[in-house]
Amino acid sequence: MTTTSVKGEASRHAHLRHSIAKVARWLHIYLSMVSFGIVLFFAVTGLTLNHPDWFANAVKTRQSRGSVDPALLAADAAGRPNTSGLIASLRVREHLHGAVAAEDLRVDDGEIGFSYRAPGYSADVTVDRRRATYEVTEVRNGFVAVINDLHKGRDAGKAWGWVIDVSAVLLALVSLTGLVILWFIYRRRTSGLMIAAAAIALCVLAYKIFVP
Repeated sequence: MTTTSVKGEASRHAHLRHSIAKVARWLHIYLSMVSFGIVLFFAVTGLTLNHPDWFANAVKTRQSRGSVDPALLAADAAGRPNTSGLIASLRVREHLHGAVAAEDLRVDDGEIGFSYRAPGYSADVTVDRRRATYEVTEVRNGFVAVINDLHKGRDAGKAWGWVIDVSAVLLALVSLTGLVILWFIYRRRTSGLMIAAAAIALCVLAYKIFVP
């Protein structure tokens, strides 16, 4: 291989390294900005979840009762009452919110029960089919409970689940692009990788020692 070809090969490698580092820096900066709010949210709610005693919530409970349209309770051709209409009617009348999951709906000859659930919120409903009456117990757990449930994705719906998934991908990309940038900073690469390895080792060690 001639000297010219060696220099050309080295130049191509240098150009490739420069291009990769440039793209990694660009991705790292803009992914960090896109995920800034997400990182802040999950950092804060990680703290509130880990120390619930620091953020005591004033739980507000409300109980209510009333009557329902008997037509909603009558059995249809399949022998079932109009539960969807009943859920919609009570949602409006009692100013309830949250989703009603299929597993939270129970129907028998004398009673219908279901629950509206949302982050930091629940409303349990019991309907007496014979008397056409209902009772509601609504519980609001406060702002901190809401953000804690959002952190866990509990009672937040599928759309919020996608937000959590996208957040996880963004955070992984921010970490990986930071590692790529470090790899091309030769003077800091060894020390940076050693620090990263030490941090991982400390986490594993803390788990082995302190977690029952």
